[in-house]
Amino acid sequence: MRVCGSTCVFLFELRLVGVLVRFLSCSLRSERWLVSKSGAVASVLAFLFSVGVAVATCQTSDPDVITAQTRQQTSRLEAFGQVSPINTVTVSAAETGVITGLKIRPGMHVRVGEELARLSGPGMGALVLQSEADVRNAQSQFDAAWKSLDIARKQLPSHLTTRQAVQQAESAEAQARSGLVNAQSRLKTLRQLMTISSPADGTVLQLSSADGALVSAGQPVLTIQPANGLWLVAEYYGADLAGIHVGMTGHFQPADGGVPVKVRVVSIPGTLTAGGGESIALEALNSKHSWISGEAGTVALDLPPRQMVAIPTRALVLNQGKWWVMIHSAAGDRAQEVVAGPTQGWDTFIVSGVAPGTKVVVNNAYLLFHASVAEQFQIPD
Repeated sequence: MRVCGSTCVFLFELRLVGVLVRFLSCSLRSERWLVSKSGAVASVLAFLFSVGVAVATCQTSDPDVITAQTRQQTSRLEAFGQVSPINTVTVSAAETGVITGLKIRPGMHVRVGEELARLSGPGMGALVLQSEADVRNAQSQFDAAWKSLDIARKQLPSHLTTRQAVQQAESAEAQARSGLVNAQSRLKTLRQLMTISSPADGTVLQLSSADGALVSAGQPVLTIQPANGLWLVAEYYGADLAGIHVGMTGHFQPADGGVPVKVRVVSIPGTLTAGGGESIALEALNSKHSWISGEAGTVALDLPPRQMVAIPTRALVLNQGKWWVMIHSAAGDRAQEVVAGPTQGWDTFIVSGVAPGTKVVVNNAYLLFHASVAEQFQIPD
């Protein structure tokens, strides 16, 4: 008889005390001695019958035993994830000047080449005037050189000039043309520098200057988040990092309860963060999905399925921070330390400690495990 024996002894004493109390109570009633005596005898007989049934039950019943079997187990690595920019574009002032016409605000969408603001002021005005004067001077030189070349070419058939003079006129005309093109290019560039334009399609994240502010060359004016420049970043820690690789798939569950998004790992920087984790970058499997910057939620990456031994969770016994199970065999029951893994429903997967086909005690496993402790105590007389 296993632990059930100690339990039956305890029940026996309880029932015995109850019968004695009833017997003494009946004995004190002298006017009904015979009736009380017969009632006490009946109670004793009923008690002995119940004890016999209890003892027989305890001696003949065995705890339920199951045979450990392997099942396919799929684990997921979960972590907090947040949508972040891949990179940002800083738009700076090309020349010193005063910002005018800056009407955009953070969060507004801009398109490539769209005019965002202009640079003005005395300095920019002087540069433009000087560049325009250079263009007019280059144009005059080109006109004069072209007329000289035209005259020389007309005089050459009449031998009023030489071929060498014509070649010199052609060289002068080419030089003047180049000077004009350069002057026009400088003026065009300067006018472009006066205009602050968007370098890409995207969203304005931050304004670093205001309308009417004086800025110097190279000073940031605003920051743009390029379109399709967002990805999902999750931070994993410890042993989970070893199982993550580029190409792994999973899903992202937004914190607001939105529809889950299927994702794929696209980058593993390989550098640890200040918290000791490693940032993993993911993108949506659906290329048409639009991320929202700052959106947060839970990232779950699917690990490859594997075969593991599964047993009912109620068969596990926790003792001194370790998990145990009771192994049933022909020689009796013995405790076996195990390493518990993930759970699925009412079952727990065992990482190590139980082989497939092993018989494991399910019912009363905790009592069987602590049977040796109960045997150290003796019921007082």
